[in-house]
Amino acid sequence: MPILSPKLEIPLSSPDLPAPIMFRSAQVPAEGLYPQHQHAWGEFVYSFSGVMEVKVAGHHYLAPPQYGIWLPPDLEHVGLNRQEACHCSLYIAPLQCSALPRSPCALTVSPLVRALLEHLHQQGAVQPTSPQDERLLQVLLDQLALAPCAGSYLPSSDDPALGAVLRMLQAQPGDNRPLPELAHAAHTTERTLMRRAQRDLGMSLAEWRLRLRVVTAMPLLEAGQTVETIALDLGYGSASAFITMFKRLVGATPDEFRKGR
Repeated sequence: MPILSPKLEIPLSSPDLPAPIMFRSAQVPAEGLYPQHQHAWGEFVYSFSGVMEVKVAGHHYLAPPQYGIWLPPDLEHVGLNRQEACHCSLYIAPLQCSALPRSPCALTVSPLVRALLEHLHQQGAVQPTSPQDERLLQVLLDQLALAPCAGSYLPSSDDPALGAVLRMLQAQPGDNRPLPELAHAAHTTERTLMRRAQRDLGMSLAEWRLRLRVVTAMPLLEAGQTVETIALDLGYGSASAFITMFKRLVGATPDEFRKGR
C-alpha cells in the first residue's frame, strides 16, 4: 500500500493556513494511504473519480462522487482509497468553519458545488492569488454550509454480529445469500440483524448491500469494464437488473455515470 504524505505543502504542526480557504487536488494510486494525522484547520474531501474513505475514531466515512467528507479542525483521521482516485481537499481556517457541522459527516454535493470544484481542479491553484479567487472560494464555502449532511453513505458497525456480516459482504459484494443465511453465518438471528442494522446503519441491510454494490461498481465503470461483466460479478442475473438498481440509487445509468453525467 503506497504511503501518501499528509503534509502536502503545509506543515501539519502549523497553527495557521497561508490563506483562510485553500484548494488542492491530487491523483492517487490504488490502495493509497494517508497515515493518521490531524491539523488545526477544517478539511472537505471530494473525489472526482474513485471513492475516498476516511477513518475517524473508529468510524468509517465513505463517499462516492455524490458526496464529500467534512472533517472539522483538530480531528485525527486516516485517508485511504481502494482504487485509483482523483480527489481534492478544501482547507478551511478555524474561524471560517463556524457554519459547517461540528462533527465529521458526508455532505451532499450539489451540481453547483461540483462545478466549482471542477473549475478549481482545472485551474490547479493551491491558494488564492486574486480577489476573484477569494470570492470564488467564499461562494464554495457558503454552498458547503448549506449542503445537507448525509452521515456516511456506507456506514459501518462495531457490533460483533452485524460487523461480521458487513465484512462478509465487503469481501464478496456479489454474495446473494438471504438474510437468514447471513445471520446463521454470524451466529445470530435474522431479527437481531434487522434491529441492529437500523440502529447502527440507519437503514436496512438490504439497502446497505445495494449501496455497497454501487460503490464497488463505480471504480470498475471508470476503469472501462463492461456493464455486463460488473453485473455478473455483483450477483445480478442480467445487466438490466443491475442498471435498474444503479439508476435508482445514483440517479443515472452506469453508462451515464461513466460519461460523467
